[in-house]
Amino acid sequence: MSAEPGNVADLLAEAARVRPSGTALIDTALAGTEAKDTYTWAEFDAAVNGQARRFAEAGLRQGDRAAVQLPTSAAFAVTFFAVVRAGGIAVPVSPQAPAPEIETVLSHSGATLLITAGEGLGDVQKLEPGFDAGESVPAVGAGEDIAVLSYTSGTTGPPRGVMLSHRALLANVSQLRQVRPPTLESGDRALLAIPLFHVYGLGPGLLLATATGATVVLAPRFDARQTLGHCAEHRITALPGVPAMYAEFAALPPDELGEGLSTVGKLTSGAAPLHPKVLAAIRQATGVGVYEGYGLTETAPVVTSTLVTGYPKPGSVGRPLPGVELRLVEPDGDSEPVLLDPDELDDTFEEEVGGTGLVAVRGANLFSGYWPDGAHGPDGEGWFRTGDVGYLDVDGDLHLVDRANDLIIVNGFNVYPHEVETAVGELPEVAEAAVVGVLDERSGEAVKAVVVPVDGASLSEQQVVDHCATRLAGYKVPRTVEFVTELPHSPTGKLRRVRLR
Repeated sequence: MSAEPGNVADLLAEAARVRPSGTALIDTALAGTEAKDTYTWAEFDAAVNGQARRFAEAGLRQGDRAAVQLPTSAAFAVTFFAVVRAGGIAVPVSPQAPAPEIETVLSHSGATLLITAGEGLGDVQKLEPGFDAGESVPAVGAGEDIAVLSYTSGTTGPPRGVMLSHRALLANVSQLRQVRPPTLESGDRALLAIPLFHVYGLGPGLLLATATGATVVLAPRFDARQTLGHCAEHRITALPGVPAMYAEFAALPPDELGEGLSTVGKLTSGAAPLHPKVLAAIRQATGVGVYEGYGLTETAPVVTSTLVTGYPKPGSVGRPLPGVELRLVEPDGDSEPVLLDPDELDDTFEEEVGGTGLVAVRGANLFSGYWPDGAHGPDGEGWFRTGDVGYLDVDGDLHLVDRANDLIIVNGFNVYPHEVETAVGELPEVAEAAVVGVLDERSGEAVKAVVVPVDGASLSEQQVVDHCATRLAGYKVPRTVEFVTELPHSPTGKLRRVRLR
């Protein structure tokens, strides 16, 4: 591109201008149906124009929030770009989220429009997604205007809305495009079977592919064998994924995996740690290494990648992208390594304690604070302390050790213990509960609940799980429940979660 675009939707306009007849989207869920399943860049752009005009006619004005509750699909892609082209702020919502969780997001964001193929909620105006083409619509909003309001779980009270500006999202796309060898190129065919409502699927997935002109093959959900079929049918060359996907791949016969991924030359993983033995199994079966990265919703999202290192490095998430600065700081922000309580570190990391600290990040890809007032964003010098704890090895690659804020990451989705503990505590048979993340080869981490029952109470693991399933999104529901007579506390009464891990 000749100039940095100001509105995220300009990425699409430029792709349509440069390669109008190139294949942009293939929606695997629509294959074999009467619905159109393949769009050129010109058709994609025209559909976005049509929907942007439709949203404006429905009353969407600059700065209005529009919730997008759709699976990974052409409908999501068209809807997202239409909202931001019309000047709205897209609020992506999981199609699987229970109604109370969606209602909380709609209320907190003040959304005036909900684009969904499902049921409407409350007083928010509902629209079905559409594909009707339209004439060119000028993009409204740019730069520091907010393009996306992406929700992450809050430790207390309502979830927090991360304000991502056009500037932040476009900066991360630009930073990713500076990585060599390239993450994606115009001749690539990328399969996205990760959620587009998550910033990982949206940024390094849809936006990066649009910026490079790579063909995007969309699948609403991941199934290992079905995905191998898509890879073979569409001759996929690039596959962004999460550890759970690669764990399922690694469980398949090596010959089947190698044949299914024979056209794929770029495998990337993010959102959670990838188990070294899974990485090794993939390489052995395919001859291709999996490159790992690290990021946050607040960084739009990629911070580091082993692509920058130049080779997959087990246990490491690599080095910062071009244009991203990273340093380790004390809890008060001083740029000196922090010494952690040895009792709160796994033995694996004892030799690294001297260089361990909180990860702080600075770059044009940083968010604008939390909705609605921009609180707790980057400091006056542009630094944002992530709360993640890590160390740098002798090569300068980042290794993550723990999270200072007890955050649990399940397949890239944030789970804060307090939210799950509140749900468990609603059961009258529960005297006290604590929730921690435990290592899981499939999802990176899994939620574990440790419960102290009321004296004489009869309570089963399934009862706890079933209750949580009615209150929480699936990835927040405890995978395991352990019953104990008491929980470990510090002398000041603080729960010692690390002892439970």
